[in-house]
Amino acid sequence: MDWFSYDINRYTNVRMVAIPMVIFILSLIIIGMTYASTGLPVRPGIDFTGGTSVTIATNDSEATLQSYFAGFPLEPITRDVTSTIYLLQFDSMSASQNQQLIDKINARYPDASVDYIDSTFGQTLQGQALIALLFSFIGMAIVVFIAFRTFIPSIAVVSCALIDMAGTAAGMNLLGISLTLPTTAALLMLIGYSVDSDILLTMRVLNRQGKLEEKLAGAFRTGIIMTSTTLAAVLSLWIISSLGQIETIRDMAAVLLVGLVLDIMNTWITNATLIRWYAERKGS
Repeated sequence: MDWFSYDINRYTNVRMVAIPMVIFILSLIIIGMTYASTGLPVRPGIDFTGGTSVTIATNDSEATLQSYFAGFPLEPITRDVTSTIYLLQFDSMSASQNQQLIDKINARYPDASVDYIDSTFGQTLQGQALIALLFSFIGMAIVVFIAFRTFIPSIAVVSCALIDMAGTAAGMNLLGISLTLPTTAALLMLIGYSVDSDILLTMRVLNRQGKLEEKLAGAFRTGIIMTSTTLAAVLSLWIISSLGQIETIRDMAAVLLVGLVLDIMNTWITNATLIRWYAERKGS
């Protein structure tokens, strides 16, 4: 069990939170730069900007497809490595250009599946997704404050969840993962998971008897095992979906991986430091 040793007294409070705060500031800078260029904290995908998604079963090469659709706003092509199925996504176009695209598809690939998302509808979905994230975060904060009814522990849990979300959004920008309906769902899952691990730590420290260091170490052993098993499962999902080029699941798994790694840091460094400071201030 030496691998699970956890000694929070090794560093001062300021040194403990230094790295998480630097990462948080860098995350805000990355988010700000993305917001300035796209109007959203994460680059939006076709779900929110509108566009055309085409699924084609063909023996043509990727280079042939790129050449055939030259002149249209084609994004990087995705292919299922186990078959000859390609997924092509085109950015939003004018009605006339979109009709030209459809005619071109029907001329050579009459069996292709074409899905079109209007830009207005995409903006509506975008607003609804952001509202869902906002209300989920507000609802989480209300539940936390009702559960603890103490300002410092509650604000520590909420702050760590906020830092997790900011870091994950910055990671999505760096990795080139777009904000779509599936990745929005992954962000919603991260809110719940982040709060779960932070509440575990806070309840262990505030509601149990014993030395502060022992309670923190006990919470760490339980929490790190829980998070490690989740990380292993999500990593396996990411590997399988990457090999099979299942883009939707791959992106969701990548978002969860980034968020879970950040959650380990923010729970057992940021939140633990705040809880230690609070407990020492209260003399418990």
